[in-house]
Amino acid sequence: MGDAKLGSRRVYTGRVLNLDIDKVQFPDQSTGELEIIRHPGASAVLPFLSDPSGPDPQILLIKQYRYAAEDFLYEVPAGRLDPNESPLDCARRELMEETGCTATHIEPLYTFYTTPGFIDERIHGFIATGLTRGESRREADEFMTLETLTLAHALELIKKGEIRDGKTAVLILFAAGFRAGL
Repeated sequence: MGDAKLGSRRVYTGRVLNLDIDKVQFPDQSTGELEIIRHPGASAVLPFLSDPSGPDPQILLIKQYRYAAEDFLYEVPAGRLDPNESPLDCARRELMEETGCTATHIEPLYTFYTTPGFIDERIHGFIATGLTRGESRREADEFMTLETLTLAHALELIKKGEIRDGKTAVLILFAAGFRAGL
């Protein structure tokens, strides 16, 4: 579809994101301004504690306090890409920092936009297997516990609305679909 951006001005620069106002040309050739949050992208990893192809594999999630949600949420380990960091390296780093685990295998699962109406963030999703536990290195503002669940239980929690984090639901559902041969 070609480059529709005719101009851009930065109105906010922050630690996590930046806000630009872009002048754009739409598909019908009209022009307008859009507020766009710029984000470096992120990686998220669904850690399997047992063989993903087994009868009811175990996964490792974190239950993390999120100020914006005013609650603790089940989540997969995830975080922003550092400058010049590959999505795979970010997935490995976040897995270690948040769970203390290393993995012998990390495979790409699915890459998606989080909210493309106003942010350019893409999350690169991975599956991790062959985990070895170690010491986590959480950041000062991360308040979380590790939660071991079976994949079937995690799917039930999605169905009940108890897993409400989008990236987590997407990766669990996508992984379950692969197991079902979809």
